Amino acid sequence: MVLKTFGWSFAITALGLAFAAWQWGWEAFGIVLILSILEISLSFDNAVVNAGVLKKMNAFWQKIFLTIGILIAVFGMRLVFPVAIVAISAKVGPIEAIELALDHPDQYEALVTDAHPAIAAFGGMFLLMIFLDFVFEEREHKWLAWLERPLAKLGKVDMLSVCIALIALLVSAMTFATNAHTSTGHADKSATVLLAGVAGLITYLIVGGLSSYFEDKLEEEEEREHEEEEKAKAEGKQVSAVGLAGKAAFFLFLYLEVLDASFSFDGVIGAFAITNHIFWMALGLGIGAMYVRSLTVYLVRQGTLDDYVYLEHGAHYAIGALAVILLITIQHEISEIVTGLIGVVLIAASFWSSVRRNKRLELKGASAEA
Repeated sequence: MVLKTFGWSFAITALGLAFAAWQWGWEAFGIVLILSILEISLSFDNAVVNAGVLKKMNAFWQKIFLTIGILIAVFGMRLVFPVAIVAISAKVGPIEAIELALDHPDQYEALVTDAHPAIAAFGGMFLLMIFLDFVFEEREHKWLAWLERPLAKLGKVDMLSVCIALIALLVSAMTFATNAHTSTGHADKSATVLLAGVAGLITYLIVGGLSSYFEDKLEEEEEREHEEEEKAKAEGKQVSAVGLAGKAAFFLFLYLEVLDASFSFDGVIGAFAITNHIFWMALGLGIGAMYVRSLTVYLVRQGTLDDYVYLEHGAHYAIGALAVILLITIQHEISEIVTGLIGVVLIAASFWSSVRRNKRLELKGASAEA
């Protein structure tokens, strides 16, 4: 079952890592591997959400999501989106950005270095909002209870996450951006950082609004489907559970794509804290995206969700760490390996805590039976 579901992901991982080592060397191999792990970890909750929604769809729409959806996820968000960010920030066309990356890497690196304060501010604000909205929300399971309990109480204050994010942006603009790194030395990038940071905040709010809109539409369609089923039962007609189809399934598909795009933002933007090489980025994130899809299929076919309840916490703390690192890198350089390992360590710690929690529950269950 595992090999059948994850077979393509394993094969693409082996080919991708081998290609990275052959084409760019062992440094690229390490960066691509870290990006793959980061994308899988950050998108774990994405797979769980996808599985919960995908199981409501019929076989046709499930296949559409797992085929056309993977093309959008891998080639759209993981390849086109990083190029678009570089093109917009460096004020060049997307084709020119790719040509520069391929034929003139030194010139491309200079453009990315000049654009980095804007990219870091945009990405830092987007990721910071994801982290703040997570820690300010009341949750059943708490990983770091001493921290998460008071933060959940503070989260009852309206718009607190937006206020904190804007304060962080102002501090970054006044401290880091006034002496930001560029290809020609240092320059005052305060206005650029403020504008890019506000754009990152607006993007987060738009993505969240679209997700809420499609979620409301989905609930309306599910309610209509339920009413039709009840009517059919009342009339003595047989109702077969084949999953949502037609308009309801179409809304599900759109909803899943918006969700996937929103979850992809953190991985793509966080990758800029690790490397500016768009091909290493696309390869690592693409490998991770394959595992997310495979994990979604696995969860649907198994009919159960994972028991590692703290993994989502670890992923969001990693997002918070990446947000802070991005804002710091507006002026100060931080090693790509260190940045990547911080996320991996946080996620590994949350996984280990989840394993220990499950063992404690098993022991309690065994003691109760005895």
